[in-house]
Order: sequence, then structure tokens, then C-alpha cells
Amino acid sequence: MNLMKIYNELLTEFKKGQTGYSTIAIIGQSCLGSVAVMLALKNEMPIAIRFFIVLMVTILCMAYNAAVLAHLKAKTTFNLLIISVLFSIVTIALNII
Repeated sequence: MNLMKIYNELLTEFKKGQTGYSTIAIIGQSCLGSVAVMLALKNEMPIAIRFFIVLMVTILCMAYNAAVLAHLKAKTTFNLLIISVLFSIVTIALNII
């Protein structure tokens, strides 16, 4: 199964229950973003890099939250969710290593 097919199936499912999925996703991605920020701040790297990571995680999480509140198109909201979650996961993974 290729990535685009999986993406399209998930997007279709997200569109069907956008209100419910958006609500649950806000909670999940906000918690994930919080963990990413906590780990970035605890890491021993230059302060400018730490604050840049915190800034990026915050911007991406808030962009998704704003998209949900503004009732943007399902595809835009879904894409922001994916970007936010992936960035937080990468941040967590890099700070754990």
C-alpha cells in the first residue's frame, strides 16, 4: 500500500467525522507538543536552538488549533495535524537520543 493511498483514506475518514476527530486530535497533538517542548528545554544544547525548537512546536500546534477553530477545509486542517504531529515526534526522538 503506497503512502498516498493511505493518506487519502485517512483524509476521507477525517472528513466524515471532522468535528470528533478534530477535538480528539487537539488533545493528542497538544500533549505530544508539550512533551516535545519539555524535552527540548531539558536538553543541553545552545539556548537559541532550544528556543527555536520551542517556537516551532508552538507555532505548529497553534496553527492546527486555529485551523480547527476557524473551520478551515478538512484537507488543510488534516495536513496541519500531520505536520504538527510529525515535527513533535521528530523533536522527541532527537532529544531522547
